[in-house]
Amino acid sequence: MNETMPEDRRLRRIVVAGGGTAGWMAAAAIARTMGRAVDLTLVESDAIGTIGVGESTIPPLVNFNRLLGINEAEFMRATQATFKLGIAFDGWKEPGHSYFHSFGMTGKDHWSAGFQHFWLHGREKGYDDPYDAYCLELKAALEGKFAHLPDEAMNYAYQLDSTLYAKFLRAMAEGDGATRIEGKIARVELDGESGNVAALQLDSGLRIEGDLFLDCTGFRALLIEEALHAGHDDWTHYLPCDSAIAIQTESVGPAVPYTRAMAHDSGWQWRIPLQHRTGNGIVYCSRYLDKDAALTRLLGNIEGQTLTQPNFLRFGAGARRKQWHRNVVAIGLSGGFMEPLESTSIHLIQRAVLRFIRMMPLHEISARDIAEFNDQQHADMLQIRDFLILHYKATERRDSAFWRFCGTMEIPDTLAQKIELFRETGRVFRKNEELFAENSWVQVMMGQGIMPRAYHPIAEKLRDDELARLLTMLRETVTKTVAGLPQHSAYVEHYCGAVRAAAA
Repeated sequence: MNETMPEDRRLRRIVVAGGGTAGWMAAAAIARTMGRAVDLTLVESDAIGTIGVGESTIPPLVNFNRLLGINEAEFMRATQATFKLGIAFDGWKEPGHSYFHSFGMTGKDHWSAGFQHFWLHGREKGYDDPYDAYCLELKAALEGKFAHLPDEAMNYAYQLDSTLYAKFLRAMAEGDGATRIEGKIARVELDGESGNVAALQLDSGLRIEGDLFLDCTGFRALLIEEALHAGHDDWTHYLPCDSAIAIQTESVGPAVPYTRAMAHDSGWQWRIPLQHRTGNGIVYCSRYLDKDAALTRLLGNIEGQTLTQPNFLRFGAGARRKQWHRNVVAIGLSGGFMEPLESTSIHLIQRAVLRFIRMMPLHEISARDIAEFNDQQHADMLQIRDFLILHYKATERRDSAFWRFCGTMEIPDTLAQKIELFRETGRVFRKNEELFAENSWVQVMMGQGIMPRAYHPIAEKLRDDELARLLTMLRETVTKTVAGLPQHSAYVEHYCGAVRAAAA
């Protein structure tokens, strides 16, 4: 006979330690999904600043917001967001060279082979249009155009103010029943018998008990690492940049629907256009560039008057070995850090939050759930890590000590296999729910100078006239569609224009 679990033994009390983007994404998703099935409390201190520089996102955030029933125009207005169709990479292959990593499909795939195989065969036949010519999102981005298209034919993400996004999510979470408690965590109290976190002691003397704790305390990782010692894998030998400086500037022109990543001799610089300002930052390796020189370089390569003081950051690429340990789940920077090159920080928060909700226990925590959660989180981070390493490794730059190190460094076997498979055959294989699509790998590898030596024989199935018709039709469809799109800045103003007085 089935017995109902007594209410007082259910794991209802969820405590989110820390606010910011991670904390409020977690609180908003749990409150909206679980409602009164849980007792949700978030603890944060106004005295502790958040990193708050993550402004560029990737398309899965569109689905996250839809899952939570968020009105897109309202969200974009509140966060001064613009649309994002990809990232322009300047100077990564070599100085003066640029390529674009878009979010869309390029051309048309066959189930047996990606479009790159047909394009490569076409090159042999004298069709010299660049691979870029067959991608709608890429061509629209470079012409500064955007619109929502029928059947979601345009893939996009957002460029937003992450501080305003956290504020927007806070209002939503509190409206759905989450409780916010102001205070600084003074001590993490462990249960002497189980070793689990029992409560958070605030400096005010208040004690916050919980059954499950989400560690959103950023790099400090107060619960998952300082209290529970989950361990950390260091990936700085693959991703050597360890410092950043962020600053905001006034907008000097219409916002373009893409982010820029501009390489310099010791790292790279970002430029992210929002509705009323631009986010800027420089990422660098402190072994090759000191803080003062980095700031001088950043200030010498910005547009518009500065709106904020420089925000200096130190970090190290890596991942927590256990991102769910005992009754604590790490969300965001407490679980690990990937530099913002491919705008994955908010995505990793989203993945962890949704994964936790799927695995939320009823009356006891399953060791199997913990193991599965950790395996999936680790796989996500390894795949993203490899994609980031690709940008540094696949370079022809040898003009500085930094790039000579990157170009000759050892890389993980998983990435080496991906690179050499593509170089030899033009193929890209993705595993499980790997984040970056085949077209992303193709665009970055070819953009960085890795060209396949062969292609799939299915491409030769087409007669020359059939191949010509296919390539012409695909290219002309992109050209015609882009020609009919409005300018991105005008579309944003009409669809979700923010009141200028609300600028942060």
